[in-house]
Amino acid sequence: MAEWVNGVIRSRQESIDSLCSSSAKTTTDEYSDDDIKDEYDIDDFAIIKTIGTGTFGRVLLCKNKQTEDYGAMKILSLADVIRLKQVEHVKNEKNILQEIHNPFIVNLLWCNRDETCIYMLFEYVCGGELFSYLRNAGRFTTSTGNFYSAEIVSALEYLHSKNIVYRDLKPENLLLDREGHLKITDFGFAKKLTDRTWTLCGTPEYLAPEIIQSKGHNKAVDWWALGVLIYEMLAGYPPFYDDNPFGIYEKILSGKIEWAKHIDPVAKDLIKKLLVQDRTKRLGNMKSGAEDIKRHRWFKGIDWQEVIQRKLIPPIVPKIMYDGDTSNFDDYPESDWRSARTLEDSELKLFDDF
Repeated sequence: MAEWVNGVIRSRQESIDSLCSSSAKTTTDEYSDDDIKDEYDIDDFAIIKTIGTGTFGRVLLCKNKQTEDYGAMKILSLADVIRLKQVEHVKNEKNILQEIHNPFIVNLLWCNRDETCIYMLFEYVCGGELFSYLRNAGRFTTSTGNFYSAEIVSALEYLHSKNIVYRDLKPENLLLDREGHLKITDFGFAKKLTDRTWTLCGTPEYLAPEIIQSKGHNKAVDWWALGVLIYEMLAGYPPFYDDNPFGIYEKILSGKIEWAKHIDPVAKDLIKKLLVQDRTKRLGNMKSGAEDIKRHRWFKGIDWQEVIQRKLIPPIVPKIMYDGDTSNFDDYPESDWRSARTLEDSELKLFDDF
């Protein structure tokens, strides 16, 4: 699977990473709209280094000049957002992040824009991507995969309760905080649903059949992606992989999986029930919703109240030397983000409500 590892490192780095909190609050009730500030200016922050890049922006470690608190500043070029037709995705991301408050989800602290860029400030999560730990380990043990899956189920259940579909679950979008708990990041593909949506978006290996077939999709796609993720955590590679996206799509639609021999039988049963082609019969998308997943035998013994309170003991604790430590992230070439093109007034109207 060396080819897959090398290929996925290249192909999956297309999504920019929003980076979030290392000091998570323990219950959703502790958050309020007051957490989102509007009194900052970009010049209130000292920019230290790039810790993530994407197609039309980057994420930079920054430091508040007054409080000396570290943060992760996501900076998006307005011109590139327009050129790549991502205006609605960016607006969705901002609006959804302002609405949600959960221990396992990125927390937006401040956002603003000027004539050149959008600025979104998140608390800095110094543990890095789950993908890096999975790549280094080869694969996770059943208990490690179980821990991360439980925190993801809790987060997805919360999002779905607000009629939000995430649509981009993968190890690169899961960060570890200082204690080792998960934070879901990058809400560029997230969307508030009224019924179904038809947009083709996501990472090829994680797309549900109904997305590929353009049948219209709903929250069930997140439960399919969870099945793919659990398989990848336990096997070290995803269940559907090919050298090109069309080959991947063919394998997804065929539904045939070559099971790694060491995957726990109970975990295998859960994965099978998540990777059901008919979304009306997919675990998590039936009458009892996420409760069906939480009651599965693989989660036997899990106290779901302790999960949401972050009381489970993380299997991996990141090595952190100091608050602004970036050693758990890759190095990226720096660029002059301040040189982004200034928009014309007619273009700026697209962002009047941002």
